[in-house]
Amino acid sequence: MVQYRAPALDRVFHALAHPARRAMLGRLARGERNLSELAAPLRMSFPAASKHVRVLERARLVRRRVVGRTHYCRIEAKPLGQANAWLEEYRKFWESSFERLDDLLEELKSAETTRAKR
Repeated sequence: MVQYRAPALDRVFHALAHPARRAMLGRLARGERNLSELAAPLRMSFPAASKHVRVLERARLVRRRVVGRTHYCRIEAKPLGQANAWLEEYRKFWESSFERLDDLLEELKSAETTRAKR
């Protein structure tokens, strides 16, 4: 099983838990945006958007730079890759479980077909 420092992974999943932050990441995936551009489609104030960006920064999903009074944000993909790797282990587990279930169902179906021919 993939091992990661739990606090870092916890911060990533906490950041992804809020729809506004996921929407912000979606916009940032298409390129750097200033904070006003991130806040506008969500109809939230600059301070509210800034708080959401701080959560994303703590999770290391976003990097912010300030030029004058303008705050620019860009996505940092590495933590998303780590979260994906963690999730991938569970996908493998469930895929393997479903394959075993398919095999069992196929066995049962074969056994029933054999009994029906008798």
